[in-house]
Amino acid sequence: MSPFDAVLVVLCSVAGFTLQGAVGFGMGMLGSPLLLLIDSRFIPGPILASTMVFTGLLTLRERRAIDFGGVRWAMAGRFVGTLPAAAVLALVPAEQLNLLFGAMVLLAVVISVSGFHVEPRPATLLAGGALSGLMGTIAAVGGPPIALLYQHASGARVRGTLSSVFLVGTVLSLAALMLVGRFGRDELLLSLALLPGAAIGFFVSRRIASRLDRGYIRRAVLAVASVAGLVVVGRYFAS
Repeated sequence: MSPFDAVLVVLCSVAGFTLQGAVGFGMGMLGSPLLLLIDSRFIPGPILASTMVFTGLLTLRERRAIDFGGVRWAMAGRFVGTLPAAAVLALVPAEQLNLLFGAMVLLAVVISVSGFHVEPRPATLLAGGALSGLMGTIAAVGGPPIALLYQHASGARVRGTLSSVFLVGTVLSLAALMLVGRFGRDELLLSLALLPGAAIGFFVSRRIASRLDRGYIRRAVLAVASVAGLVVVGRYFAS
């Protein structure tokens, strides 16, 4: 990467991780499509690896508010969704993965703005976890399906519960990526490039989490994700 690209990577990761630390998810929605436009190798492995570190810290920070019962059901679903996602990554040609990623980002936006009110029950948590595993492993945007179930919970409960699901889920997804040859030395080095932004985002989000106007931030994230997703899809059809 050029020095300019390196600066952009840090800025994107700071923005994405600050958002994730404040509202419970957002690195995948905000950071992933922007990082893809810089270097497609960031998706999905490096983002998942850096998110694993970040969500580990966030889980510790919000441990008192975690819905452990919901985490168990969502993790069972996440495991189910990760397996077919690994198969997709192994079988789909590389040039079509960007199109698939763009479609996943737009699907995440649709889920986020759907307005559905779904209670976090065992059946819905299983389904949400499966969809999260599928989207998270393929495109590192596994947050919206679980966030939808906890949209009316307190901020601390959302952050703690989602981080617990993501922590274990990213381990599963990374293991699947390694099995299909999609996470190696190059991806590990790119993961390290995202860690400074993760550290800054963690400390900044701690100061603003209780005061953040989630309505404005949510609309901004959805707008950026929509535009970036459309650019990725448009690039595929224009090439």
